[in-house]
Amino acid sequence: MNKKPVIIDTDPGIDDAVALGIALYSEELDVRLITTVNGNVSLEKVTYNMLRLMKFFDKQVPIAKGAAIPLIVDPVDASDIHGETGMDGYDFEEADESLLLDEHAVTAMKREILTSDEPVTLVPIGPLTNIALLFRTYPEVKQNIKEIVMMGGSTGRGNSSVMAEFNIYADPEAAKIVFASGVPIAMAGLDVGLKALVYPEDSEVLKDMNKTGNMIYHLFKKYRGGSFNHGLKMYDSCAVAYLLKPELFEVAHSYVDVELDGALTKGTTVVDLKGKMNKTPNVNVCVDIDAKEFKKWFMESIQKCN
Repeated sequence: MNKKPVIIDTDPGIDDAVALGIALYSEELDVRLITTVNGNVSLEKVTYNMLRLMKFFDKQVPIAKGAAIPLIVDPVDASDIHGETGMDGYDFEEADESLLLDEHAVTAMKREILTSDEPVTLVPIGPLTNIALLFRTYPEVKQNIKEIVMMGGSTGRGNSSVMAEFNIYADPEAAKIVFASGVPIAMAGLDVGLKALVYPEDSEVLKDMNKTGNMIYHLFKKYRGGSFNHGLKMYDSCAVAYLLKPELFEVAHSYVDVELDGALTKGTTVVDLKGKMNKTPNVNVCVDIDAKEFKKWFMESIQKCN
């Protein structure tokens, strides 16, 4: 089987940790590089978390540290959802820093993309700061990018503001650059993330499934992305699910832009599902998910981890 080369851009993050485990143990993906970005918590914390995860998963994928702040707006975080460290709830071993590259994430991505024998898929599951900087600094990389499969955005309401989803709200200017890049994009946002639920009975199964399942169980006890008793939302795993099992999703090919100027709506993804703006569609927007089949896929994927 030819594995699909991917670069994951992330801000771990409890649901990031779950998505990363699935991706790293997938037999269909060749994870070439992982880059970190300020988001759920600070850049230093998410990078430390990524290094601890890599040791936990016993993988040897290089890690590059990226943007510490958004392009223009002041930083926001989601420590109220993920805990002060970003991965509260599990006692990880100390990080092994040998996998941390000396080069910046943007430089590392450029090198990996331009030297790849086949087009690379980018999988950003945090704010889009690194990807925007990559496209503005090295636009030549676009010719060797197959697509971007991202977690972020919404066709309706938000979770960071009334209308804006966190990853877009955290750096709306970066998101606008990425959506306007001309690179094929698939967007798995709140429309599917809110339905991709793991319930208490699933968590109990995970606890005794394997080492990764036990780790996830303990992180879930601290995770505030939903309710442990009423279902936890697997936002970031939706992006990996789209990459590996796109038939789980209902998709609308639509024009998407980001609102930058609205006093009440900054960071909103404006998704033109009905073509009112007469613009060329630029994003495959996931508008629905088969929740039952997603959960089956999710549990089977965790079973393949260590």
